[in-house]
Amino acid sequence: MNPMPELTPMLKQLRLSGILDSLETRNRQAIEEKFSHMDFLATILLDEIARRTQKRFASALRRANFRNQKTLEEFDFTFNPNINRALVLDLASCRFLQEKVCVFVVGPCGTGKSHIAQALGHAAIRVGHDVLFTTQSKMLNQLQAARATNSYDRHFAKLAAVDLLIIDDFGLKPLKTSQDEDFHEVVAERYERKSTIVTSNLDIPEWVDAFPNRILGAATIDRLRHGAYKILLEGKSYRSPQGPKTPKPTTLKSEKNATEKGGEKA
Repeated sequence: MNPMPELTPMLKQLRLSGILDSLETRNRQAIEEKFSHMDFLATILLDEIARRTQKRFASALRRANFRNQKTLEEFDFTFNPNINRALVLDLASCRFLQEKVCVFVVGPCGTGKSHIAQALGHAAIRVGHDVLFTTQSKMLNQLQAARATNSYDRHFAKLAAVDLLIIDDFGLKPLKTSQDEDFHEVVAERYERKSTIVTSNLDIPEWVDAFPNRILGAATIDRLRHGAYKILLEGKSYRSPQGPKTPKPTTLKSEKNATEKGGEKA
């Protein structure tokens, strides 16, 4: 007798309906390979665990709001061979999340800052952390808009509570009055509680120049720098323009002649 009609409502009631996706296949496998009852039960439960893990991973990726699905496996370390690969891979272990410290990824445009930041976020999701990727402008504009709809506290709480907050393009635009206060409040609330990754075209000593209130800026940066790791990228852009096209484009070679420099404690 086919057990599926009787099992379906019971599995749905127990919120185990995902087992139905592989039940017939596993049942045939059990008959052919002469599984014991315990082996069969373990197999279908492992299938359900794998399905739920993948579902949580996909959901976490959507919530992270990455600009691109960048991973370290896709990052070309050979393009700039002087990059401190050991530091990047160590950070990908996500130990810094247990330390509750920040990571700075600093360098000129196109040197891979956003890629590395998102790849570290991707690694954090793999080990079960919640991640949110945003830009400085987007984060502060959303906080300002939240005030107008009386949802500021809820939105601020989300920024404060997420395991890893990635703020891209810090200092690309100078902060306006009140924006520097919002930025400070986010940093202060996360200080020694959660980890933050910040990418910037500016070197760290220049960050205070982005704040209209220099005293507030110094206090904010002091919290960010406490125990932080720094990845410094230098060299030509990954987005460097190609040379002019010729009648024989197949003879052109892409230019990959950049260098990047190390990483250190900030």
